[in-house]
Amino acid sequence: MRKERPASKFLAVASAIGISLALAACGGGGGGGGGGFAFLPPTSTPPASGGDNPPAGDPPDNPPPPPVQPVVSCADLAGRSLPASLISLPTQGATVTSATPVAASDAGNTLGDYCRVRGTIQPVDPNSQSINFAVNLPEKWNQKTIHFGGGGFDGVLIDGTEVIRFGPAGKPAPLALGYATYGDDSGHQSGSITDGKFAANDEQLANYGGNSLKKTRDVAQALVLARYGMAPKHAYFLGTSTGGRDALSYIQRWPLDYDGVIANEPALNYTGTRLSNVAVGRALYNNGGAGWMNVAKTLLVQKAAMQACDKLDGAADSIVSNVESCRLLNSQILASLRCSGGADTGDTCLSDAQLDTVRAIESPLDFTTYALANGVKRAGGYNLLEGALVAGPFTTRDLGTRKVPANPATSADANMYVTGDQWVKFFVTRIANFDTLTFDPLDPGSYAARVTEVSNLTDATDPNLAPFFAHGGRLIMLHGLADEVISPNSTIDYYRQLVATVGQASVDQSVRFYTVPGMGHGTGSFIPNWDSLAALEGWVENGLAPATGVAVDAVAGTYGRTRPLCLFPAWPKYRGSGSLDAAVNYSCVTEVGDPLACPNLPAAVTTYKGGDSFGEELRVQIDPATMAYTVTIDASLQRTAGTVRSGTLVSEGNCSYASAESGAVFSFGAGGVLSGGVNAPSGGGFAPLLAFQNAFQNAATPTVFNPVANIFNAVGVQQGTGGTAAHASSVRLRNAGTFQYCRDPVSGAFMTYDASCTQTEKGYITYNGTRGAFDLYTTSPTGSAVTTGGTLTGSMVIGLVNGVAVPVHLVRESAANMGMRVYGLQQSLVSGTADGSYALVSVKGENHDATVAGTGLNLGGAAAALNYDTPVLGVAQADAGRPGNFIFNSGVLAFVSTDTAKAALEFGVRH
Repeated sequence: MRKERPASKFLAVASAIGISLALAACGGGGGGGGGGFAFLPPTSTPPASGGDNPPAGDPPDNPPPPPVQPVVSCADLAGRSLPASLISLPTQGATVTSATPVAASDAGNTLGDYCRVRGTIQPVDPNSQSINFAVNLPEKWNQKTIHFGGGGFDGVLIDGTEVIRFGPAGKPAPLALGYATYGDDSGHQSGSITDGKFAANDEQLANYGGNSLKKTRDVAQALVLARYGMAPKHAYFLGTSTGGRDALSYIQRWPLDYDGVIANEPALNYTGTRLSNVAVGRALYNNGGAGWMNVAKTLLVQKAAMQACDKLDGAADSIVSNVESCRLLNSQILASLRCSGGADTGDTCLSDAQLDTVRAIESPLDFTTYALANGVKRAGGYNLLEGALVAGPFTTRDLGTRKVPANPATSADANMYVTGDQWVKFFVTRIANFDTLTFDPLDPGSYAARVTEVSNLTDATDPNLAPFFAHGGRLIMLHGLADEVISPNSTIDYYRQLVATVGQASVDQSVRFYTVPGMGHGTGSFIPNWDSLAALEGWVENGLAPATGVAVDAVAGTYGRTRPLCLFPAWPKYRGSGSLDAAVNYSCVTEVGDPLACPNLPAAVTTYKGGDSFGEELRVQIDPATMAYTVTIDASLQRTAGTVRSGTLVSEGNCSYASAESGAVFSFGAGGVLSGGVNAPSGGGFAPLLAFQNAFQNAATPTVFNPVANIFNAVGVQQGTGGTAAHASSVRLRNAGTFQYCRDPVSGAFMTYDASCTQTEKGYITYNGTRGAFDLYTTSPTGSAVTTGGTLTGSMVIGLVNGVAVPVHLVRESAANMGMRVYGLQQSLVSGTADGSYALVSVKGENHDATVAGTGLNLGGAAAALNYDTPVLGVAQADAGRPGNFIFNSGVLAFVSTDTAKAALEFGVRH
């Protein structure tokens, strides 16, 4: 990509710096785009290892050349000066203040042998501070350089010894890999990266806007040339946040200096970001702080968003991946949070003013009366209602601890507002005690022109990267979709403008833009580790364009799980089987659907037949047009047949709906199966129910049960005056309609079915056309199978899910013995068959999410390992993480607990 200029081309001007080195203008190898320069040794021939051309016959993927050794000692660089004429932008020259050899054996040094150079670049304005720079020159140089960008308001020296941001664990820093590295403090010094006072000086502000980057780069490249006698083969720029803005700003202004750039979570729409900060502050603090939200209320918002959107990607993993579908739920989420009447009534809801604050954080700013640099008229909002976190354990940035902010704002105030306040005071008005709450971002009045002027200095929104692409430049951008500091939506806006400007084909050839669900600003519920530098090297040096990557989570509690690193606009969707923690089980998709739509809803008014955990037989009627529901009790020991419950279902997404049944969530599964709940006949709460759109009946041939006869495992619950107990057994349903339960004589639970079992129940079923279910009669446990006589002790509904029988036994023996048993075939249950996400309801009146992924189970947040076909075929046994067993039948999962502190039975449908 970059061509070295042989040393014979350089003019010796050693007298300019008083050392036996030469200085000269340098084009290709050291710095196009603005007249670079170089220190050079007194030789016209660079070391042999530095040639461009490989030996004849070498394959294109031959290994890199051996490292280059220095031709000038580290000590010889100390105290030397560089004239202003050889720095592209105006300065008073540069001085090396120290050049210190660092040995690989030095205590605490993991970076190998290198020369640590520190120096200053003197300003033109005597009232401006100098630029402090750092350059590190390894003893074994790989012929490449890395420029590191800054962070926040800068003011702290970027010394070039850092590891790659979001890089793989254990990978050495670039300096240790042989890179010459460098950085600066952007031309001012401060103890805080949120201190904006420097911007009151024009030269310091221009340096922060990008000038210091060019000045530092020119000096650093000169030192590289002086030290090694040759220009680098490749030069890269790596930056995050403000550093990401630095990277983009640089290639927009000086496109020929760098071959490849990594811009993580870039603050590219810098002015838009600060205006958004101010807008949030005004929503929080104006009107006596009516819109301010404490941590409890902020967490309430985050929880509501997560509950609504977590499962839209198919996985309950505390990561909102399907962000744009989630965005469609904004109105619903906000409505669910509103305090009755709109006034603040405590931490369980939000007032109207607080809801306006959420909207201010969430919504973009659209500028109609003026424009920012490059014609930008929009600043992206933050994805607070799509998984971004501004309170809680995954971020250190919140909305402050008080309703009235200080002037200037401090760390006790909202993190967003602190930086916006500094920006208004020192970048725009230059009035240190200015009341930022009076500054209207949408109509800055007399300050509008100044805002645009500052934007031209500091923003990195020029979408014409054609000059950078034309010389082979490559760009990798990455942004977390849950970023709470720099809006990912501004980066998305820039990417789209880039496509509109240079064309999709050019962007596809030269840009990779990754968006990461769950990732905040170096925070969040998913922090990706991946080797972006290796990806850039492979692309620039070998033509291997990155595609979908794999990111490893660096968050302590979920460390090591992986996700695909999807190219925008794709996002990772769980495939429905396999470990939730493995990237291989996700696909990068671009689909964005209505999250409130449910493909499993019936097309017209439909009645489902089933029962609940008290053995009650019931019907559920659903009107998909209005989502009105009616539950009618058909048979019960505790309430009159014909008892009706009704209400309206409210979508929670993913085919789950809130109801008026004491918190029960109704969920519609594929194949016409419904789980939910109905107000319990006694004791409060809800009784979980399971019902079917289609059910087996044999009214025309009442003695024929062949289509549904089989050997099953049964799990269930016994409830009544004697308490609540789990049930686990095997059962055979015969062709004639007789049945026999068997339980292991030792455990009283599962066993391989044996007609001669001793712990047994026997009986038969017969169809009752009036109720649309089978009456169930119990006969003598010691007698033979009969289809007459016996005692009516309940009923059976045999659901048909995609034609497969799912029998449900509803026990109504007595007040001491009521319950429910769900059947699953007693045949091998292979790992993977039951994989997926489930909505479960429990006999304790609880709703739980569950995920089965291979040999892993997560039920209500408790993780357990699974052993399949244990203790019998068709049963999965969970370990101590959530002790119990489950059966699976046609998308229905039923779990019985062996932990008496947990619900004895939970069941539900797969999403």
